[in-house]
Amino acid sequence: MFKHKHPYQPFIHQDTTKLIVGTLPPPRFSTGELLEKDVDFCYGSYYNSLWLFIDKIHNLNLRYDNSQEAINERKDFLIKHKIGICDIVESAERKKIDASDLGMTNINLRNIIGYLNNYPNIDTLLFTGGNSKNGPEYFFRKHIKSHKIKLKIISNEVPRIHEFVLNEKRLIKTVSLTSGSGAANISISRLPLYQVLKAKHPDFNTFDFRVRQYREFL
Repeated sequence: MFKHKHPYQPFIHQDTTKLIVGTLPPPRFSTGELLEKDVDFCYGSYYNSLWLFIDKIHNLNLRYDNSQEAINERKDFLIKHKIGICDIVESAERKKIDASDLGMTNINLRNIIGYLNNYPNIDTLLFTGGNSKNGPEYFFRKHIKSHKIKLKIISNEVPRIHEFVLNEKRLIKTVSLTSGSGAANISISRLPLYQVLKAKHPDFNTFDFRVRQYREFL
């Protein structure tokens, strides 16, 4: 059994307004066996693509390698745009050493509500995946049950948007973005909006769809 522990502490500052919430990076980030284009930081897997979307949206010309410069570029962007990262899974166990969310067992969650209380300027949670089993929204729903918090749906279109009230007065919005993993490409191809855009623009692909979606929130 592989003990998969999150290799990075949450990246949050006092003026952070948006918090990106995922699950766990691939196991190689915990074991230190990075690939050539991986960056040793949150969402550093070149094949996850989150930073590729951000790079495209903001025309950052980011580095994709194991250098400290690549890490600093991403931190500088997050600080400038008041964006933080706090994945919801602290650790899990796996029979098979891969990055599948469904492969996680004996899962320990981070206290996202606690972080929200400690950083009062956060008003938006950006889930890098939806409410499917072991996805970030799925875990967040489990997490908030003990706090007697419920999500109110605002939009049921992709990306789904909810809101909830924290401490009886603070309104927090949640956005369930389409996952950056390759496994989500099939579900994207089935979306009516994607099919319409693809019909109008034959060169349009799942990468373009995510960039279009993420642009509004990042």
